[in-house]
Amino acid sequence: MKKIVLAMLLVAAVAAVAQTAAAPVPQSAAPVPQGAAPVPQGVAPVPQGTAPTPAPPQKKEMKDPAEYNAYMGAEQQQDAAAKISGFEAFLTQYPNSSYKEDALELLMGAYQKAGNQAKMLETAQKVLQVNPCNLRTLAVLAYTKRALAEAGQNAAQNLTEAGQSGEKGLQCLQTAAKTEGMSAADWDKLKSQTALIFDGAAGISAYQAKDYAKAQQYLRASVEGDPANPTILRDLYPLALAYLAAGPTEKDVDGLFFIARAANLAQGAGKDQIAKFGKSKYTKYHGSDEGWSDVVALTATTPLPPATFAITKYVPPTPAEQAAALVKSKKVQEMSFAEWQMVLSDGTPEDADKVWTALKGKPMQMGAHIISLDASSKTTTKLKLAGSSDDVDAKRADIDLTMSAAIPVKQMPKEDTDFQFEGTPVSYVAKPFVMTMNDGALLVKTAPKPAPTHKKPAAH
Repeated sequence: MKKIVLAMLLVAAVAAVAQTAAAPVPQSAAPVPQGAAPVPQGVAPVPQGTAPTPAPPQKKEMKDPAEYNAYMGAEQQQDAAAKISGFEAFLTQYPNSSYKEDALELLMGAYQKAGNQAKMLETAQKVLQVNPCNLRTLAVLAYTKRALAEAGQNAAQNLTEAGQSGEKGLQCLQTAAKTEGMSAADWDKLKSQTALIFDGAAGISAYQAKDYAKAQQYLRASVEGDPANPTILRDLYPLALAYLAAGPTEKDVDGLFFIARAANLAQGAGKDQIAKFGKSKYTKYHGSDEGWSDVVALTATTPLPPATFAITKYVPPTPAEQAAALVKSKKVQEMSFAEWQMVLSDGTPEDADKVWTALKGKPMQMGAHIISLDASSKTTTKLKLAGSSDDVDAKRADIDLTMSAAIPVKQMPKEDTDFQFEGTPVSYVAKPFVMTMNDGALLVKTAPKPAPTHKKPAAH
């Protein structure tokens, strides 16, 4: 369906070029003014950059009746093949005609009507050789190349070329002169219509190149230019992605608004996928999904972010705040080794002292993972253990255990295995955390089940 919509819009844009090119008048009479191509309307901000200086408009006239008759004979043909033949002959016979640009525009439209896209694009380049700032031709190139990319045809190159035509068109809009005989209303309409195409093509090309700031600039101009456009999703969704690629940030949460708006406008399977992605981004930023449904409801009827639109950023507690909350909510004896470790290494001196006072000098039974043994003799009295899952994964010792007696050879544990023991905490180093325990003893299988080894709470 998406390809069909794009194709229909492209047909409308190119066909309008063919229908609105100026018809010449013999002798020195003024030509009929050129009209605007019926492409989606939009208003774009003027991008920074140096725009080419347009040549002053030339008064068009045909003093040669034969030239006039050749042009009109080609223009009045209803059959695309006949029109192509007529204008190819006209351009060959009158290569310096003051109506060369108009003839090429009409020829471009005839090739499109005949389904010859290659010749249409070739003719578009010839139009730009005559007038590098022909707005309708630049719009046709930007639109066509983008449509080809979205249809999967040489996507990278076509998007790049679409972006080049889009940016060139935006530059030309800065200094483009109204065609002689065209009304101010028609001229403004042409500029707004082509600006939408230029912004969309330049924006999607910038997004492909991961230039997210430029993508935001152009795509937002397109979305704001005509937010009610039925095909706006093709610019709205990449706009949301451009905002969310490195965000959202506290200063700019509009990406969350636009992704929710895109979820509202999308159809089929893509709707749920976009909504799920948007919700995940919202939850990560806000700290929960509370309020997401309100954003979705707002964007169902509001096309652009209100001035008051804001979302509170979740600020996670510091390790010290986590430690304080843990000390308040749990008895020291109910904490895991990893929780002791967090309080002793990241907590305030008061919280750390409270935990250490409850642990120091008191025998305890627990489980740990053997990092290394003292292999200097057949008997072992010193072991380096990991008591938290984080340190097990990192293969880092956080317990230095000295046994009260050598472990018998038959009961000697192996490195990189779990170990159940009893020991008495005597000291610790906060960072990197290591607890020293003495009076170690190997527990038999009937011993009480050791305390579980939990991961330390995530530090932020």
